[in-house]
Amino acid sequence: MRIVPVATLAVLFFLCVAVGFLALRAKSHHRTLQQEIVNIFIPPPEQIFGKDRISILVLGIDYNYTNRDIEFSAGARSDTIFIATLDFPTRGVSLLSVPRDMAATLPNGQVDKINSAYGEGGPREADQVIGAFLGIPKTSTGRYFDRYIVLRVDASKDLINAIGGIDLDVMNSNAITHSGPNGPLNYDDNWGHLHIHLQPGMQHLDGPQAVGYVRFRHDWCSDPCRILRQQQVMRTIVDKLKRDKFNDVTHIRDILGVAKRDVETNLSFDEELSLATAFAQLDQAGIKTAQLAYTGDREVAAGDVLVPDTDKNQKLVSELILGPLGAPPTIPPSVVSSIKPSDLAVDVLNGSGTPGMAKKFAALLRQKGYNIGNVGNADTFGHVQTQILEHSRIFGAGERVRSDVTIVPGLTVSTDPAPAPSSGWTSDVTIVVGKDFADAIAAQPAAR
Repeated sequence: MRIVPVATLAVLFFLCVAVGFLALRAKSHHRTLQQEIVNIFIPPPEQIFGKDRISILVLGIDYNYTNRDIEFSAGARSDTIFIATLDFPTRGVSLLSVPRDMAATLPNGQVDKINSAYGEGGPREADQVIGAFLGIPKTSTGRYFDRYIVLRVDASKDLINAIGGIDLDVMNSNAITHSGPNGPLNYDDNWGHLHIHLQPGMQHLDGPQAVGYVRFRHDWCSDPCRILRQQQVMRTIVDKLKRDKFNDVTHIRDILGVAKRDVETNLSFDEELSLATAFAQLDQAGIKTAQLAYTGDREVAAGDVLVPDTDKNQKLVSELILGPLGAPPTIPPSVVSSIKPSDLAVDVLNGSGTPGMAKKFAALLRQKGYNIGNVGNADTFGHVQTQILEHSRIFGAGERVRSDVTIVPGLTVSTDPAPAPSSGWTSDVTIVVGKDFADAIAAQPAAR
């Protein structure tokens, strides 16, 4: 008979105890075991970064070819530049694109295209030049942006291939600017190994085809329309990653390979994991996009550059990078309906002044499948309107509860203004029952 080593038994015993502890904790918090594991081991981004929003400088670097036809990116400029601002309370995202030919002043005092900053001094110089150009304040680290991400030459192509391609509505500059009829995109650059031959309309694109689509700039619209195509493709990728969960599992090794091979960033693994968890339910409705404006072009020593429209750009920076935080983005009905009541824990507190109202409200929610936690009294009984306070990792949790409370019309969802207890929240949503609910309950017998 084979004897199981003592060490193995110890490990198994430890795992059983750990799983048992997590199961008990999940039950006490009215969560699933999976939710409890996420709650313990993956801190929210507000805690990781110590602030309510961060801005990330995202750069897609260009490349060239040697006489032997070999790709290289040493000294390359940033072919793509945009600032991604992530707002944690609202789970909103803004993407502000910077045309690569925009005129900017380098540290040596020379005016050049803004994309030359990365070629001159890598991410650090790009941070200093682009941040100063936008006029935003520096962070406590001396940088303008909280983090940076550099996408190497094949990042977009490899990612799109890894998720099995994308379905995209191919548009020429007339169609994407809503100024004329759609048509094909055709361009050949033998030296740059760029061959774009795409017909208009909805079609499936692999990595090289999609990259050719976003790089196309050889018509009257040039770089501004190239940026619009970049934003269109980014939205499509986000939508597919969110929607096609089976595809994520099937191609997870390829996706991880892309991140390891094609991406350079100063985001730590814990930061990446926290952001990925917090924004897993991101919908396109929560993404705002814009590009910096310019008034024309002029000639400098380095070549032809775009002249920025200072007034318009200050407004864009104020809206998309600096704030104010604003209201939460509209939550699509599909997101709300996809949340299962059984995945949400709800505490119900009576603030109406009428005895028994918390129990009645809890009973209504329990009938709809919600996990009911604490049922008791609020701090005061002067609440006229019922409040739905959300403090959940599940985006749209409060809206899901609101959609199921039809007895009191006109309810709104707000983020709980009270500080979290030292033990953390034990529910996803807290209901503070108001006098409006007590009045609705009292009116039911009269109506019958």
